[in-house]
Amino acid sequence: MKREVGVVMDPIGSIKIAKDSTFAMLLAAQRRGWSLWYMELADLCLLDGAAQARMHPLAVTDDAAGWFTLGEPERRPLHALDSVLMRKDPPFDMEYVYATYLLELAEAAGCLVVNQPRTLRDANEKVFTARFPDCAPPLTVTRSAAVLREFIAGHQDTVLKPLDAMGGRSIFRVRTGDPNTGVIIETLTDYGRRFCMAQRYIPEITRGDRRVLMVDGEPVPYVLARIPSADDARGNLAAGARAEPAPINDRERAIAGRVGPELRARGVLFAGLDVIGDYLTEVNITSPTCIREIDRAYGTDIAGDLMACIEARLGAR
Repeated sequence: MKREVGVVMDPIGSIKIAKDSTFAMLLAAQRRGWSLWYMELADLCLLDGAAQARMHPLAVTDDAAGWFTLGEPERRPLHALDSVLMRKDPPFDMEYVYATYLLELAEAAGCLVVNQPRTLRDANEKVFTARFPDCAPPLTVTRSAAVLREFIAGHQDTVLKPLDAMGGRSIFRVRTGDPNTGVIIETLTDYGRRFCMAQRYIPEITRGDRRVLMVDGEPVPYVLARIPSADDARGNLAAGARAEPAPINDRERAIAGRVGPELRARGVLFAGLDVIGDYLTEVNITSPTCIREIDRAYGTDIAGDLMACIEARLGAR
């Protein structure tokens, strides 16, 4: 059946298609003969009691010289579409939250939103790991400098990071006695006005921060290890880490088996688990990446599997 699928994303003209997972999803949907509609956050509105958007018909081509064509925009109710992919990147700020309110109205009117708007609000990608204490490293979430100093002293070597960013932004490794501890805490908490997270440092980061992709609660059989550069502890591709595809290991399968049912119950059709060593460090549900790198290495079609899942959900209605 031909479907109409919308995408809410950052400007499509600025993406790098060789590694953009949203682009992989658009290609997969187009291969199925589905119609694509493009939106940015500013295009969404509430009008006449319905969530609507100014949306462009979209065609995509896997060609770095010119990868998209937009048609003339139309204003349409979001529930006129079969499904909407919410793929706006963090920061997860109040503008993002407001967008989920509109997407939730579209969902109530019959549109399948991927991922579920309520879960996008409720399941913070850092804090959600605390629901799986048997999988996560020791962590704290706090505004308090005293609590952070106590945590650092107790674990000796830690990682501090904001709750609303991505791509390794504002992540600090802090050891006991670091003379910059005070300014790092002040920066992350805005002098006690913002929450941040601290986790125990996991030495296995040198072997990679491994991304386990999940489609409808089930893990893809391959992962992408993000290996930090020699002069940076962050396992983020945006921070200079290199990508190494690899088969999923037993511990990652076990973590996926633990987290997967909760994701499925919360309407999360696509997620990315970050695993360092034996520990789950993040559950990414806003706009997880790494599809294209794994597909190139192993001939998988992860976005195609996601589209099949969406079709199954729509067909079951």
